[in-house]
Amino acid sequence: MLESRVNVNLTPEEIAEAKRRLGREPNEIELGMIDVMWSEHCSYKSSKKVLEILPKSGRRVVVGPGYDSGVVDIGDGDVIAFKVESHNHPSAIDPYNGSATGVGGIIRDILCMNCRPIALLDSLRFGNPQSAHARWLFNNVVKGIADYGNRTGIPTVAGEVEFDESFEVNCLVNVACVGLGRINELTLARMDNPGDIVVLMGGDTGRDGIHGVTFASKTIREDSELERPAVQVGNPFIKKLVIEATLEAMRTGKVTAVKDLGGGGLTCALSEMSSKGGTGVDVELTNIHVREEGMTPYELLLSESQERMIFTILPESQDEVLRVFRKWEVPYSIIGKVTDTGRIVAKYRGRIVVDIPSKLLTEPPMAKRRARKISIITKKRASKPPIPMDFAKVMHHILSSPNIADMHPVYRQYDHEVGLRTILKPGDADAAVLRIIGKNKAIAVKIDCNSLHCYLDPYAGHAAAVAEAARNVTATGAKPIAVTDCCNFGNPEKPEVYWQFKEAIRGITYMLKGLGLPCVGGNVSFYNEDEESGRAVKPTTTIVMLGLIERLSLVTSMALKEVGESIILLGKTYPELGGSEYYRLIGFDGGKVPKAVASRERASIKTLAEAIRRGYVTAAHDCSKGGLAVSLAEMAIKGGLGLKVDLAYVLHTPSMRIDEILFSESSARFIVTTSEVNTAKILSLARRRGVPASKIGEVSASSYTVAMNGKILFECSVESLRESWQDAIPRLIGG
Repeated sequence: MLESRVNVNLTPEEIAEAKRRLGREPNEIELGMIDVMWSEHCSYKSSKKVLEILPKSGRRVVVGPGYDSGVVDIGDGDVIAFKVESHNHPSAIDPYNGSATGVGGIIRDILCMNCRPIALLDSLRFGNPQSAHARWLFNNVVKGIADYGNRTGIPTVAGEVEFDESFEVNCLVNVACVGLGRINELTLARMDNPGDIVVLMGGDTGRDGIHGVTFASKTIREDSELERPAVQVGNPFIKKLVIEATLEAMRTGKVTAVKDLGGGGLTCALSEMSSKGGTGVDVELTNIHVREEGMTPYELLLSESQERMIFTILPESQDEVLRVFRKWEVPYSIIGKVTDTGRIVAKYRGRIVVDIPSKLLTEPPMAKRRARKISIITKKRASKPPIPMDFAKVMHHILSSPNIADMHPVYRQYDHEVGLRTILKPGDADAAVLRIIGKNKAIAVKIDCNSLHCYLDPYAGHAAAVAEAARNVTATGAKPIAVTDCCNFGNPEKPEVYWQFKEAIRGITYMLKGLGLPCVGGNVSFYNEDEESGRAVKPTTTIVMLGLIERLSLVTSMALKEVGESIILLGKTYPELGGSEYYRLIGFDGGKVPKAVASRERASIKTLAEAIRRGYVTAAHDCSKGGLAVSLAEMAIKGGLGLKVDLAYVLHTPSMRIDEILFSESSARFIVTTSEVNTAKILSLARRRGVPASKIGEVSASSYTVAMNGKILFECSVESLRESWQDAIPRLIGG
């Protein structure tokens, strides 16, 4: 049989369907192309129907899902393109190159829209930080991201790091890029014009990355190390030239379409571009500039070598565009032309080696998956642990836990200020803030998810992830306007995993609709599972939230500003400690997971946004991971000031315990500071919007003091809290 001679990941049913559609048996090269394009990574065959429920339209949406990046309108003719993707499997095998090429790929996605990449974000998850393997992954992933991003001159401005034993074998590496462009200059990756010239520009094609997408569509096995050649190798110096050459070439007005060569390589780019345009393409593979001699047609079509872009160019204007490539000294090859046949025809030394319909590759059969609810999770929500005797000790311990502690060992490796756009740097606020140069406006951007909440309750956890990301950008002075997401799950062939995925998308959809936000793109990564142990990662859909700050004077940080200012808590606290950092610290699995209610979130967000615009707010911080106690400590540490709060003034449900008030991670809450004169104004504004709010204390000089009905529960110096918070990660990871 033909398929026995080709290494494919197709089912027998899929092979039979491919033969039926093609009307003959595909040759080895065509079968390899089908294998790539029908892989989970490229086809979304398990997720596409589920994702259809997400809201995708809105008044600011310019380009929605289906292209290399979503694009939204931020006014004045400016647009923001932003996208997030996973590079989990490559990073688990080769963490340095896997993470670096994840950065490279997401940069190219933004370039395809004719937008300049202006910022990077990353969301990283590893196993127990005391594990040598987790430390090896952590150090090399961070170095790969830092080296690649820094050398391309694009700042890495925000991110998150989470540690959990479910990520021991399958680390998660999600990388996002934000780009700036003009609404009248956008380019879409579609071949619309038969006769256009097809040019391959950028790095040489080699044998690295072949079968990368099929590797990413399988679980990690004991022998997965043998698939290291499936991991691409990036070159950030060439990428910098590719960025500048691409943007200048587009300014000629002679380029009709651009697409990067990422997963699936030339096969994916040619098939998706021609399929979207209803056209075809003829290419001569021997014209491709290569890094290795003797490459076969199979290798040339499936290689995922980095730093490569496909251009279609008006035939009468090709010299003008090619002069730009020569100016920047980037290699290029004229490999073919767009046709009206609807087919990909590839030749090698003049002989046809592939003749296949584009839509056969881009319209694969959808997988039928079953979903089954996981009942064991609900059994972890009954009793409560004893109340601790020493809350000061608990505070130091929780601030030094790896999911709360200061991530400066990561941030310091990133150049987060190159480009002169960064207003609020990593750690200064709940989200990064970037100025739009030459304009009195800025954007805020954040990447976020709480994997433990999402595991305990996939619906509620993912709804809360959207809500928290929206609160994060709101706390910087922005109004949330759109999201993109990256779904990370185990093997979708397992009904329990597929149920988690479906619940996650339902939860995300609920909150997006409740907040009136569109999802303009995303990525799905399945098979994040260790085949030997059968352990899957906790379900984790990272949310990238974009916000718009219409005036630079609205930019707000979390740091306490002045002694004597009032501390106000917006929102009500509930006994929701399930999946909290406090319960994780004491090793307790029970408790109720926080429930995010869209109407509450919307009211709190609008209240804070209006208070900031009226000039009432001096500092703002979302109250989430670690709860009230940790959020207050972070504000104190950042501002170098102390505070005095009384828990009796925290609005909460009756009969709540002290540890619940301190560490509950209930949604829809903000901590804000304001002057004495504006305190009543914020409280009045909250009442009008139906948001529970109260003054809970004041900013002080140097001590962190918490009382209940005037009786001090504990008191710590801010400096001692800072030491616990700052020293934890260097002790655990090194650095």
